[in-house]
Amino acid sequence: MTVILPVKGVSPQFGENCYLAPNATIVGDVIMGEACSVWFNAVIRGDVNSIRMGDKVNVQDGAVIHCTYEKAATQIGNNVSIGHNAIVHGCVIEDNVLIGMGSIVMDNARVGSNSIIAAGAVVLENTIIEPGSIYAGVPAKKVKDISSEMISGEIHRIADNYVLYSSWFKEG
Repeated sequence: MTVILPVKGVSPQFGENCYLAPNATIVGDVIMGEACSVWFNAVIRGDVNSIRMGDKVNVQDGAVIHCTYEKAATQIGNNVSIGHNAIVHGCVIEDNVLIGMGSIVMDNARVGSNSIIAAGAVVLENTIIEPGSIYAGVPAKKVKDISSEMISGEIHRIADNYVLYSSWFKEG
């Protein structure tokens, strides 16, 4: 059963048509938009600061979303995919972003819209990711501008697919 817990009297809130895997954990000051999905073993901890998520955000298996006490909340826009085992911590992720598998986005970083953080990349504290770009490596550096084909073929496709996948678990 999904773990949904209040912290200091504040409970998570969920928009319409969200899917929460049976072993996902969502606690505290978390507000999630519509058509979001939180997958197996993912953890969203709004215990020490707030987490705000837009519509059509998918938090894939084993990913962790957290924040820093009294310093850095986490804000995630619309149409965002957070890949398997990624860590998103005390940062801002704008709309239409793909956070790759196993990547880390640290406190006070800002990931601009229409961007991709490559698998395994580490976005250091206070880094500003330019909108419309791909960043990769440790530490993450810009590798190229993103094409409109990649925005529709990767960012939008993956977000839309996760809405579809979640529907399979809501059937029957």
